[in-house]
Parts: sequence; structure tokens; C-alpha cells
Amino acid sequence: MRKAICTQLNGKYAAIPAVVACIIAVALLSGIAGSSTPQLSEGERIYTSACVACHGADGKGTSQAIAGFKQPDSFPDFTRCDQTTAEENVAYQATITYGGPYRGFSQIMPSFSKALTQQQITEVVRYLRSFCTNAHWPRGELNVPRAIATEKAYPEDEEVVTAEVNARGTPGVTNHIIHEQRFGMKNQLEVDVPLMFQDQAHTWYGGVGDTVFGVKRVLYSSLPKGSIFALQGEVQVPTGNRTRGFGSGTTTFGMFGMYDQLFRTNTFLQFQGGANLPVHTDIAPQNVFFNSSIGQSFAEDHGLGRLWSPMVEFVASRDLTTGAKTDWDVLPQMQVTLSPRQHVRADLGVRIPMTDTAHRPVQLELYFLWDWADGKITEGW
Repeated sequence: MRKAICTQLNGKYAAIPAVVACIIAVALLSGIAGSSTPQLSEGERIYTSACVACHGADGKGTSQAIAGFKQPDSFPDFTRCDQTTAEENVAYQATITYGGPYRGFSQIMPSFSKALTQQQITEVVRYLRSFCTNAHWPRGELNVPRAIATEKAYPEDEEVVTAEVNARGTPGVTNHIIHEQRFGMKNQLEVDVPLMFQDQAHTWYGGVGDTVFGVKRVLYSSLPKGSIFALQGEVQVPTGNRTRGFGSGTTTFGMFGMYDQLFRTNTFLQFQGGANLPVHTDIAPQNVFFNSSIGQSFAEDHGLGRLWSPMVEFVASRDLTTGAKTDWDVLPQMQVTLSPRQHVRADLGVRIPMTDTAHRPVQLELYFLWDWADGKITEGW
């Protein structure tokens, strides 16, 4: 979660040290847990009773003099849609239920698992969401787990390092260093720098491949429908050595669409389709491709803990030349969150050719992902 939730008492207890005040807050809120089934206004009532002294009535947070403690760097401003919309409800629920340390945040935030019911916590999160008044920001629930080959529609702030290792055929390793940076409400910049190493006639060669620069734009997103659609345009610059097989030797323009569908069962589907159009088709053919993924997320600790996401991808590519055939691959894989904050993740899979199996290698593929907007890579553990 980008910003931890620190909950305390109302104004008359603001001068009490943070830890003591939080203990008192839990004790007083325990009476709420026995109340009748909460209505929509229940979240506001709890927030007004226990959170205003720390977060303020407007959700922007109170000053250190009033709150009685120095706000940590992860302290949220709930009115900032760029901070809050990227997070899933479950991230807020986990922090309220088990306290800040559960997700790698400050211990100032206490656990309310004994003071509030899960329904009441759900109502508090719903109220917190109301501080962002712009409904056009894509919600974090639509940010489905990243597949290895299939690009997703959600705009990201991530650093990703991938590796593709030939497990059969000519020995070789291809790494990608990918920087993704969100700007504005629905846009993302992407830079992909490949590093390639191959055994050629029993001698290893290495170098930079063709660098890709891309821009993504979300055109449609709906949390109630669980749907998000985006387009991305990119240019591939011939920075690789074509003689060594590390580059195409020509500038290539590409465009593709991405559609993701999330279901209430945490099952998700991803689709990506597009084309690569080189400037000089005499040295590099035009190409069309289609990638798809289906997966299911499972979270430990009643849905609040470590996330496991098994997926399987189907990858297709075809050169637009006479007599060309479509190459099909299947790519089963597993993504898992590594840090308690869930901003560091890893994925491991095997890419298996389904066509032309004699000339295309089986590859072991993996990546490490760091969502840098959620904090430093060393934080949140």
C-alpha cells in the first residue's frame, strides 16, 4: 500500500503520545464492534470517532503539533487520488486489521482486529475512498498480476528485470531492464533495454539489443465491470549489433492494444494484440502478434497476506511474409509477492514451443519486479 494508515483518537486526546493514544483508541472502539449491522454511514462514524485527530476531517492529515507525533514518509493524504487509487481495498484492510508492521509500515498504526469487525473495517475503507473525488482514475483492483509476455493495461510505476535462458538448443541468455513510469491520470512511459548473451561457435558474445521506447494510454476502465483497456505505441531503436544477432538493423514502430478482465473470484484474463512495422522490410519483416493469459490469485491469511498467482499464457507471432507460419508458445508460470508490502514480486515460468519445435528453444523465464511508488526496495520488509 503506497501510504500507511495511522489511526488515533479525536482531538481531546491529541496530546497523548501516539502509542498510548492508539491503545486507548482500540479500547474505546471495542464498543463499536458489538453494534448492529453497519450501514453506509458506519465508516464515517468510525473515522470521526477515532481517525480525525491524526488524519483530519478532510483526510489530508493533521499537523505534528496537533497529532503529537512526526508523520512517517508513508503517511497518506487521502484526498490525493494519485496516492490512493492505485491501492486495492485489501491493502487498506490488511493495515487496519493487523497494524502498520504487517505491511511493512510504521508501528504507530495499531491493530484493530479485536476492536472492529471485518465489515466495519470494510466500511471505513469505503469512506476513505470517498476523499478522492475524481472517479476517472483507474482503480488498483484492475492492476492484475503481471504476466511474463502479455502486457497489461494498467499504468505502472515499476522497475522490472527479466531473464530468458535457453534450456534447449543454442545456449543463450536475454535480459531486459524495463523502466515504467506513470504520468497523469491514465498514461505511462516505458523504456526497455535488452542485454543479450549467446554462445556462437563455442564463443560467448554479449551486447545491448534494440532499445524500445513506449507510451501507454488507458482509454477505458470500470471497477464495477472489472474491465480496463489501453493502447500503447512504441518505437524500437536499432541499438543492437545485427551481425551478432542482437538487433534488427532498422527502426521499428509498434502499436498494440491491451484488455484485462477481473472477476469477483480473483480470476483474471489478459489479452494483448498488435503489430511491429520496421522501416526497412528487406532486412526485418513486418510482424503481428497475440498474447493472452489466464490466472487466479490466492492470498494467505484470509485474503490479506502473501499473494500467489499461478498463470498460463498463450503466445502467438507471425511474420507477414509469403509462406510464413504462426509460432505458438505456451507459458505456465507462478508469480509471488516477496515483501510484506507486496511491492517486490517475482515470477518464474517455462516457455514451451507448440509449433516448429525443432527450431525453437524451450526457455526458462523469470523476472523480479519493484513497484518503486510503494517505497524503496529496502523498505516494507
